[in-house]
Parts: sequence; C-alpha cells; structure tokens
Amino acid sequence: MLDDVRLHHGLVGRAGSRAELNTPVLVVDRDALERNIRRMAEFARKHGVALRPHAKTHKSVDIAKLQVAAGAVGVCCAKLGEAEALAEGGVDSILITSPVVAAPAVARLSALNERIRDLAVVVDNPANVAALSAAVQRPLTVLIDIDPGIRRTGVPSAAAAVELLKVIGQHKNLRYRGVQMYCSRQQHIASYQERTAALSERMEYLKSVIAELKAHGGAPEVVTGAGTGSHHIDASLGVLTEWQTGSYVFMDRQYAECDLANQPSVPFEYSLFVDARVVSANTPGQATIDAGYKAFATDGGPAVVLSGAPKGSTYQFMGDEHGMIFDPASKHVWTIGDAVRLAAPHCDPTVNLYDAYHVVSGETLVAIWPVSARGRSR
Repeated sequence: MLDDVRLHHGLVGRAGSRAELNTPVLVVDRDALERNIRRMAEFARKHGVALRPHAKTHKSVDIAKLQVAAGAVGVCCAKLGEAEALAEGGVDSILITSPVVAAPAVARLSALNERIRDLAVVVDNPANVAALSAAVQRPLTVLIDIDPGIRRTGVPSAAAAVELLKVIGQHKNLRYRGVQMYCSRQQHIASYQERTAALSERMEYLKSVIAELKAHGGAPEVVTGAGTGSHHIDASLGVLTEWQTGSYVFMDRQYAECDLANQPSVPFEYSLFVDARVVSANTPGQATIDAGYKAFATDGGPAVVLSGAPKGSTYQFMGDEHGMIFDPASKHVWTIGDAVRLAAPHCDPTVNLYDAYHVVSGETLVAIWPVSARGRSR
C-alpha cells in the first residue's frame, strides 16, 4: 500500500479534506487539469494536428487516459520504463522519444512491442537500427530523430537522415514512419517574437531534411515534435503533423513566465501544487515551511507562492526539508500550522519526487492516483 493511501484514503470524499492532508503533499486540481487537457485538445483539432502528449511530465496512467479520452492519439514517453508502466495500465499507443540502445533494454522493447497495439521508437544510428531489427519478432515502427542543433540526440544533417533511411529500408521488420525534431532549447524563450524567430529558423531546417528524405523515397507520414512553449507558433508554421506537448497539463513557473500565445493571459492554468505548512515563525516577515529540496525539483529556481502569504511573497530553499517564505513588507506574522500553497518551478522532475497525486475538486480530496512511472528511468 502506498504511504499516501495509508495516510489519506479516509479523507477521500470528505468535504474540506484538502486541509487535512499530511504535508508536504503533491496536489492536482482535477477541474483545472481537465480544462487544460480540453484546451490543448481543442487547439490541436482546430489546426488539424494529431496530439500525442508527453507523459514524462505526469508519468500517470490516469492522466494519460484523460488525454486520450479528450482526443489524443496516444502518448510519448522519454524512457522505456515509462512506456512499460503506462502500457501496464492500458495505454496502447506510445512513442518513445529517446533511442533505446542497451541490449537488455532492446530485449524489453521487443517484448513491449508484442504486448501493445502501437509502439514506435526513434533512432539516430545504424548500429541501433540493426540491433532493433535483430531483436524484434513483430514489425516495429521507427522514426528518424533529427538533431535540432543541441547535439543531444538525432542525426546531424539531411545527408545523415537519408543514409539512415537507407539502412532502415534494409530491415524488413522495421517500419519507417517519419521523423522527430523536438526544439527543446527554444521552448522557454520568454518573448513570443524571439521564440517565433528561433523556431521558424529551425522549421526551415527541418523542411530541408524532409525534402531530402522525400527525394529518396522517404516522405514522412509523421513529423512529430513541439512542446508547450512552441505549440502555438508551430500551429502557424504548419510543418509538424503531431505535437508532443507535455507541461500544459500542469503548468509550472518556467512556462508561466513565457508569453505562450502572444496575448496577455496564459492559455493554461496551474493545476499542480505542493501544499505545505508553516513549521516555524519566530521572525516577523518570514516563515519556515516543511517543503525544501525534497519537495521540489531545483533546476528551475524557486517555487511560486500562490496562497497562504501576502501578495508578492517569495520562496527560498532552506535545506532538504525546509523552505522559507518572505513577506515583501517584512511585517506578516504567520502561525505555526498555517497552510501555504506553491507551484513547482519545473513540473516534470518535481512529480518524480512523489509516489501519488492527491486529486482535489475545490477543497475536497476526491481521489489518490499513483505516479505510475515514478523512477522508471531505465
């Protein structure tokens, strides 16, 4: 039994039970979550693009099923272990967006390919193509991963893409379906205009790769990529046929600080929270809460204080177990036990710190969902 279930199952359905949760605790507002899911699905439909949300954000069977029910064609997973966890929960269309290369992992990939309806994986190396071909029993769909310029994964040029296409064509049990190019570096450019310029340049490059593949008989059926930061721009550029947006379901501080849609308001809302409590308040204007490095991913800077403190209050990490809330006027006096709600600076790795989502509607706990793929990084 999950510790979260042991501690909180008795609170499910009790009016106002969010206030009784043991903290720090990961909370999802189901109503806001569903609004975010619906907005992205409707936007993708409007622009004739398939939506394949990235499950590395939520790592949840329950949320993946909500996305598919709203119109997503399936999900993406960054790691094979994530894909296995979601498949175990009944998600049957998955794209793995990182190469699977280690021999034990290739064997697991082959087994997963036998179990679900629709599995695809990206490739960027002829040796990996040969290894996959040797392992699979049932035809496996592959997409050529295109390096967007960061030299993390992906073929480095149009010529390399064509050469890999030829290698794939030599293996009858591999099915080439298209290409992936995910512009990660551009996602968090705050200015809409600057982000548009950067993405436009990269999409011109992608079009040149597609043209070379088409000239050699490899016109891609699927051109997949995009993220929460780029989807609105990608809609106008019209190159991608499939979007891998992920963080929109929750939002975090990094995306909230970007102009996502060239408009004053952010098109998605916070639906993911860390609820915490004041554990020490001996100095006016500041309070120590029970949420520190173990409660938030630290790569994105400080968390956002949403409630339980004066407007403009800020958060600072104060160690593994603690954080500090500062009143900008240095006057507010907290009482121990006061509730403070915060938004994550970076949602994906924050989620990976928790075993479960505490799902609320209003102030009532309505469900506890496991973080199905937590820690499934292999």
